[in-house]
Amino acid sequence: MSNKQEKEGKENSNIKWFIEVFIMTFILSMIFSYISANGVSHLNLISAILILILVIGIGIFFDIIGVAVTVANEHEFHAKATKKVKGSKDSIKLIRNAPKVANICADVIGDICGVLSGAISALIAMKITEQFDLNFDLQFLLSALVAALTVGGKALGKGIANNKSTAIVHAVGIILNKFSRD
Repeated sequence: MSNKQEKEGKENSNIKWFIEVFIMTFILSMIFSYISANGVSHLNLISAILILILVIGIGIFFDIIGVAVTVANEHEFHAKATKKVKGSKDSIKLIRNAPKVANICADVIGDICGVLSGAISALIAMKITEQFDLNFDLQFLLSALVAALTVGGKALGKGIANNKSTAIVHAVGIILNKFSRD
């Protein structure tokens, strides 16, 4: 295969990946936005706040996985795979596909969680304003709090992902192994 054909193949692969990620993100975002807008608006204040914290936590959790996959060392899993340690082969697949895994975890899921947490915080601000008959816009404060929690949590998570990448990737590999058809 010539360099030109190889380059065209990579470009086609990148375009295909873009289309797949675009469609996946669009559909997931619609589903989660619909659920959060309709579901959270009918919940009481405490439940809505708990859902908001959960969404922020999910975003941070998947960001940790995305970072861990990009920094993990594949060679550590080859030794485990030869000893038939569960999840090792799946961990190797994750690392070999690190750009795509990180894109899905940190960008697709992380960004959807970011959008959802913004929408949920707006609904919570409206609930608080109505419930306590406030005459100022609480949304600015709540948005800043959500952003600070998200960015701060991801900053902490990146440190954890860098220091514990092997354990994190292996745990994800074990979970994936339970769902694999092998």
